[in-house]
Amino acid sequence: MSDTSEAPIRLAAIGDLHVTEQSEQRYRELFAEISEKADVVALCGDLTNFGKTAEVESLAEDLRACTIPSVAVLGNHDYECGQPEEVNRILTQAGVTMLDEQAVVIKGVGFAGVKGFLGGFGRGELGAFGETAVKTFVEESLNEARKLENGLRSLRTDRTVAVLHYAPIVDTVQGEPPEIHPFLGSSRLADAVDRFDNVKLVVHGHAHRGTYEGRTRRGIPVYNVAQFVVSEVLGRPYAVFEV
Repeated sequence: MSDTSEAPIRLAAIGDLHVTEQSEQRYRELFAEISEKADVVALCGDLTNFGKTAEVESLAEDLRACTIPSVAVLGNHDYECGQPEEVNRILTQAGVTMLDEQAVVIKGVGFAGVKGFLGGFGRGELGAFGETAVKTFVEESLNEARKLENGLRSLRTDRTVAVLHYAPIVDTVQGEPPEIHPFLGSSRLADAVDRFDNVKLVVHGHAHRGTYEGRTRRGIPVYNVAQFVVSEVLGRPYAVFEV
């Protein structure tokens, strides 16, 4: 995928909406507001509380107020009911581009993303050694990183954004209890991002009590846009970046 447009865009990003069956129209006004302030919106997973059909249908209804292109990845909560394909289907019908298995170019900026997975960071990252269950666990983490890398590789844009749910670096989970850091993300995701010079920005959610900003080892900016974190820093539940 290629696009040579050089005009900057405004990207709004928000994660961890956790829409419930009782959340009717909770985000409608927010999506209308975002549409006035940004050119594209990225939804960084945990869009629903349990992945129930009624929850995602409620979110899809609120998304009618969104008049700008939207991209998204699912989070662990969206898998809870065991029907992520249905969550994807409903959101796609609502006009959202679900990344995961595809990348997209919008207004000259490339977007690739995956849910990601847990596994830990740096020297604390779990390795594929020992029991079959451990190897299966690590393989899932590796598969998510591979999907992200493949998506990023498919883009030929000068500017690319990586959209995740799980964190790619430990910096943006600081504030969460250290004991759960390995369950909040994996540095394998950052390794994938750091292979590409055109990645200008990474956004993720999941760590509700984490830190807003950090960087990969190569210096690529990473932002934790879980709405609880962003609200604390910016006084509103979403962030806006110029890309």
